[in-house]
Amino acid sequence: MSDVAIRATDLAKSYKIGVAPAHDSLRDLLAHGARSIFRRNGRTAVEEEFWALKDVSFEVGRGEVLGVIGRNGAGKSTLLKILSRITEPAAGQAEIFGRVGSLLEVGTGFHPELTGRENIYLNGAILGMKKAEIARKFDEIVDFAGVEKFIDTPAKHYSSGMYVRLAFAVAAHLEPEILIVDEVLAVGDAGFQQRCLGKMGTIAKEGRTVVLVSHNMAAVQGLCSRCLLLSGGKLAASGPPRNLVEQYLAAVMTRDAGSLEHRSDRRGSGQLRFSGFSLEDSDGKPIDFALSGQDINLAISYRSDADVPIAGLDVHVTFYTALDQFMFTCSSEGSGYHLKVSPATGRVVCHIPELPLAPGRYSLTLLARIRGAVADWVTEAAYLTVEAGDYFGTGRLTTHKNGFLVKHRWSDDVSSDVGTAS
Repeated sequence: MSDVAIRATDLAKSYKIGVAPAHDSLRDLLAHGARSIFRRNGRTAVEEEFWALKDVSFEVGRGEVLGVIGRNGAGKSTLLKILSRITEPAAGQAEIFGRVGSLLEVGTGFHPELTGRENIYLNGAILGMKKAEIARKFDEIVDFAGVEKFIDTPAKHYSSGMYVRLAFAVAAHLEPEILIVDEVLAVGDAGFQQRCLGKMGTIAKEGRTVVLVSHNMAAVQGLCSRCLLLSGGKLAASGPPRNLVEQYLAAVMTRDAGSLEHRSDRRGSGQLRFSGFSLEDSDGKPIDFALSGQDINLAISYRSDADVPIAGLDVHVTFYTALDQFMFTCSSEGSGYHLKVSPATGRVVCHIPELPLAPGRYSLTLLARIRGAVADWVTEAAYLTVEAGDYFGTGRLTTHKNGFLVKHRWSDDVSSDVGTAS
């Protein structure tokens, strides 16, 4: 038997995008309108070709856990759909050596009118398993998914969390030789996510293959033996997870914080919008990086179209590690301070004494609420570099990387009788 589980050769996939036609003159526009009176919206689409994947080649060995990372729109989901035989490539080929179990979207492979029990047997049959084989795994699947109370309820009544828990349990426990998973860690609580990681690790140890797409860089580094980095539909790099995660994060973090005002990937009413960010020392002087234990200011500029002062404003700054792990949140309202801002433009400042972060690179998410409603919400709005500092006042620099520091002290319990000979 070959040691190769998946072989992709020059994979490519294109889609047609409709674009409204351009008109050079009023005569052209009128003529086009007359021809298209009976066409929907009076417009004819000009098709433009978009390549979601282009010339992607790689191999995955048996028992290997392959991570696929990249920005949104890089082609990750398209690649998994081709490997799962859901989508045909426009060019190239994907050879699959073994039975495939896939979890690509919430509810994939589930019939909404069938109960959870019936969907388990349906999915097993699709994988080519006999009823007796499925029955042997049934209790384990239900227990893993934690849906015992709803196993005989039609799937259309399931929440997205129940859907993905049962779908993952089915895909992982019905013994596919190749398991393909797209962002399963984005849904479900922390306990379920840990069970997923543990199960995928067990599958790999059993000699089966896992292909995982995830934005959770810590999970990718901890679980995968190799990574593919996709960019613009092309294979940008292949190699050890740590190297590729660092390369990917370095590219992501080059976004200029000065462009905050022009970010389009934001949410909220827009009643107030963040327009800039700067890091300052305790005297208000701009600095390029902070030291562990240093007093710092986070100066956040804003603009507003309101014609009266804004009341009820609550600003949050949330810190994440380079691997997207939550650190802590600073909230103006939570700290007991009620911000008073005027319309037009201005800035608010978050003062953090003795910065409790170990050396590393951190991303900051900014959130503004006005009377509880989201006005502006920008993820990865700014980045903070923390260098080693004498956080504990010992005369030595902090050495460990990326984490939360806690001031503490130790003492010898000299009064203890533990270990004293009688």
